[in-house]
Amino acid sequence: MYILGLNAYHGDSSACIYKNGELIAATEEERFRRIKHWAGFPTEAIKFCLKEANISIKEIDHIAISKDPKANLDKKLFFMAKKFVNFGNLLDRLSNAQKIMGLKEELEKAFGVPKNQIKAEIHNVEHHRSHLASAFFASDFEEAALFSIDGLGDFKSAMTGTGKGNKITVLEGVYYPHSLGEFYTTFTQFLGFHHYGDEYKIMGLAPYGQPTYYEQLKDVVSWQDGLFKVNTKYFKDLNERSPMTWTDGIPHIDLLYTNYLVEKFGQPRQKDEPLTQAHKDLATSVQKMCEETIFYMLNDLHKKTGLDNLCLAGGVGQNSVANGKILNRTPFKKLYIPPAAHDAGTSIGAALYVYNQTLGKPRLPKMEHGYLGYQATNEEIETYLQSQNIDYQRFDNQQALFEKVSNCLVHAGVVGWYQGRAEFGPRALGHRSILADPRRVDAKELLNAKIKRRESFRPFAPSILKEFVPQYFENVDDVPFMEKVFLIKPEKRAEIPAVTHADGTGRLQTVDKNVEPKYYGLIEAFYKKTNTPILLNTSFNENEPIVNLPAEALACFLRTKMDMLVLGDCVVERK
Repeated sequence: MYILGLNAYHGDSSACIYKNGELIAATEEERFRRIKHWAGFPTEAIKFCLKEANISIKEIDHIAISKDPKANLDKKLFFMAKKFVNFGNLLDRLSNAQKIMGLKEELEKAFGVPKNQIKAEIHNVEHHRSHLASAFFASDFEEAALFSIDGLGDFKSAMTGTGKGNKITVLEGVYYPHSLGEFYTTFTQFLGFHHYGDEYKIMGLAPYGQPTYYEQLKDVVSWQDGLFKVNTKYFKDLNERSPMTWTDGIPHIDLLYTNYLVEKFGQPRQKDEPLTQAHKDLATSVQKMCEETIFYMLNDLHKKTGLDNLCLAGGVGQNSVANGKILNRTPFKKLYIPPAAHDAGTSIGAALYVYNQTLGKPRLPKMEHGYLGYQATNEEIETYLQSQNIDYQRFDNQQALFEKVSNCLVHAGVVGWYQGRAEFGPRALGHRSILADPRRVDAKELLNAKIKRRESFRPFAPSILKEFVPQYFENVDDVPFMEKVFLIKPEKRAEIPAVTHADGTGRLQTVDKNVEPKYYGLIEAFYKKTNTPILLNTSFNENEPIVNLPAEALACFLRTKMDMLVLGDCVVERK
């Protein structure tokens, strides 16, 4: 039995495929289209998944899409009638709904299949149910409280529930126009970051300020009965803005803040305007309001369910700073967040919802890694390098490879590390990574000068050998997907300045020898030379989606000042 899971006509479009309960592949469309957060229909991602499963679209039994135009229809119609939504916006939304409902026709067109040849049963899974399923059914918890929170999906911005065995029960939800995700996006735009997905920049900026606007933000977000509301005077409603568009696959959202917000918080920062202390303080305050709202809802969820395990997903669930504080600020004792908690992960969530909830199949093993995308063999890599007349050295002995690469890192080298299957989700986890020595005070400046060219306030992450976490971090936990930020112990911060943020924290990735032995082996080799069991890890890209193919990795290496490129077991050095 084959299940194809899709996130379509939405940012971070993606696809996955299950065969008899085994996850064969999962990938985001952006990795093939080379456009960040690519929206629309994930044709290339579907083609990749079918190729990995070695089947055609006609052999799929079930197609699960993380969107249900019929969900919360009464709420939508009431809102539209109440707000007198303009006819143009209504037509745009109806057109989008028709695309979802006409999924077989879209697939027939994309794959050149004659009409009525696709036998798969179509399942429309509500957006937040897909988020909940992506976390709970991928965890190893027999029973857990569930929490999904993001901008908007199927007219909801948050959902709580419980999971037990192979069933999810929904408890409560927050309906549009109330949205913590849109609150965060609105202030991200207000602070001059206008691209879709720029919210992480506010999270990185927040440690440089003080929460001086927090009390004022209580007029923007308020809490009641375990949920929250927003003051709609601060946000444009559907009549004042266009629906999200994706011209050429590029997702675009109109500016969401109103003149009322400008009146209360001052003039918005222009894109190239220097960041003032007031801007930093506002970022700190927005992050604090986001965190406190999450903790308020989770404390209420624990009180209502009495469950100690928590599964979390949704775009706001990618807020790793908030995630790292959850077990300290709530009674929950264990927390699972999947590798793709954002919208791309809803393709897996929709597929798991159908497999477990709809079809009643037994639970699958815990998802312990996100290495589910494209991979190239050493032979394919060598063929490509030879075709480009690139000098390289192949190491068939792994220890010799680790020795070569760790020597480069110890001597201030910056290394592009391209291994195995690409990661599914927004984080590079040692398969599509750029690596550097975390002990270097100038490593951040070095990376930004040589490769990344990004804002100086954004931190770089530490990949740490799992067993050393208690020595370096205040909290001890498995963090395989870089999904939590923890305080670094004060006495260790001077040792690893390149991965210690302004507030003494690090967004760690714990590396398990049993899950990823090659990346573990490299860090271990570096540890033997330096007595530091950590590497600085950032995504292998330069203002583009994370590299997918060897050609993209080589192109990034050649146009930047990276010192070494490691493609599988092949090493390319800059002359």
